[in-house]
Amino acid sequence: MSYPIFDTHAHYLDGRFEREFEGGTDGAIKRAMEEGVGYFLNASVTLEDSRRSIDLAHRYDTVYAAAGIHPEDCELYDITRVDEVMAELESLLCDDKVVAIGEIGLDYHWEVPHDLQKIWFEAQMTLARDLDMPVIIHDREAHGDVTDTLLRYPAVRGILHSYSGSAEMAKELVKHGWYISFSGTLTFKNARKPAEVVAAVPYDRMLVETDCPYLAPHPHRGKINYSGYLVHTVAKLAELAGLDFDEACHITTENAKTIYNIKE
Repeated sequence: MSYPIFDTHAHYLDGRFEREFEGGTDGAIKRAMEEGVGYFLNASVTLEDSRRSIDLAHRYDTVYAAAGIHPEDCELYDITRVDEVMAELESLLCDDKVVAIGEIGLDYHWEVPHDLQKIWFEAQMTLARDLDMPVIIHDREAHGDVTDTLLRYPAVRGILHSYSGSAEMAKELVKHGWYISFSGTLTFKNARKPAEVVAAVPYDRMLVETDCPYLAPHPHRGKINYSGYLVHTVAKLAELAGLDFDEACHITTENAKTIYNIKE
């Protein structure tokens, strides 16, 4: 591998790393670095998780953080205090290692009231618009409502992480400046839809991620995922997109630097 990979979405503060990975979080990151992963984005799900992500990012030159409130966790916050919570989030976004708001969005798989999720999603999209910051979108079983929301904020750009929507939806969002991120699901043997999405997405909108410790790619399904396994996702993306491996590494890393506004 001659070009470093950028893992655009990880959760290295998940307790599984300390319980199951040799060396814990730091062991996983250092091992991935030795194996050719050059950059990492640690996504967050609550304000406290965001603070810890920022602390982690400051321990490594090439680890960055996103700060935000995940739709599954929005019930932790008092709905009457949206403005106060957004002010607290804004203060975290001022840190120079924070490069995005996320992960945010909608998740209709779990029994968190949809209307409540939408309030927090809209509040964070508004903040992204006002601060001119990219967002990382979580979309699970909510494709229509997510797309409608994104299109109502034409000034906001960002990433559909671990994309699970249709090729048609990807084409529409790419037209509006959005990036599509592929995770280990791309390598699953029954992954027909992700392959169709790859064919629909131009090279300059492709990203790769682990979403670790979740979604370990084939042939490591069932194991704790970490950024070192991203090579399998990149290899599959390269195969489907008609690229060689190094080209896929270069394209996806440069795209990540662009959307996260990382200048070196």
